[in-house]
Amino acid sequence: MANALVSIQIIPKTVNGEDVIPYVDRAIEVIANSGVKFFVSPLETTMEGELDQLLLIIQDMNTAMIEMGSPNVISQVKIYFNPSGASMDKLTEKYR
Repeated sequence: MANALVSIQIIPKTVNGEDVIPYVDRAIEVIANSGVKFFVSPLETTMEGELDQLLLIIQDMNTAMIEMGSPNVISQVKIYFNPSGASMDKLTEKYR
C-alpha cells in the first residue's frame, strides 16, 4: 500500500511569456509515464505512492520543464505521509 499522497502545482517560467499549458501537459505526462496513481484537478495534480518515488517524479517534472526551455520552475508541493497507508480514495470516499 502507498504511504504518501503528494499534490503538486508546477509553475514554469516561459522565456517570452508564452502559454504554460504545453509545459503543464508535459509535467502531467511525466507523472502518467511513471505508473503511479494520480488525479488531475484544475489547480494541482495529486499522486499516490511511496514518498521516495513521488519526490523523484517531482524532480523529473522539474527537469522536463527545463528541457522544454523554461529557465526556472516553481513547484508548490503538499505532502501527506502515513507509514500505515495513504489513499486518495479513502480520504475522499465520504464525498462521493
